Amino acid sequence: MHAIRAASAAVLSLTALSLAAPFAAAGDEHAFEADVSPTTVAAGGRVMLSQSGCKGRTEVSAGIFDAVSLGKDNSSKSVTVDWDAKQGAMYSVQFACEGHRTRSVDLTIAGGRPDDSASPPADHGVDAGVGGSIGGFDLHEIGLGAALITGAVGTAYYFSRRRTGDGKG
Repeated sequence: MHAIRAASAAVLSLTALSLAAPFAAAGDEHAFEADVSPTTVAAGGRVMLSQSGCKGRTEVSAGIFDAVSLGKDNSSKSVTVDWDAKQGAMYSVQFACEGHRTRSVDLTIAGGRPDDSASPPADHGVDAGVGGSIGGFDLHEIGLGAALITGAVGTAYYFSRRRTGDGKG
């Protein structure tokens, strides 16, 4: 009898966890992403600014080009970096989706002019990003997931410890 109750509790827990999984995955469907290509450019060169996942307009700004507005969903625009951008400096390009969600991408200014191919770009290593562990961090979804898991575990524990009224001690 004890094995049946334990198996029932395990099945109930697994069912609750499998039903909670789609809610956790749904938050990443419309993640706001931003990109600057290339990430190293000479002063006076052109870069492509792009965004995806923003349902409204995205405002892009940096100290080395005029502010730009990108359209809804997946959009991109090419801009020219100012000639007075400091060689070897790293600038932060700010993407703001409807003023709520923001992303920052680093842009490095290489030495030489845009048509000067003899000067190699400044070497600052690989820009690996933040990965999947931090991107899209949403406390509301984490709280909801924790509540569902806690409820499933508590229910499983309750049913596994509940005594039947059959008179056995």
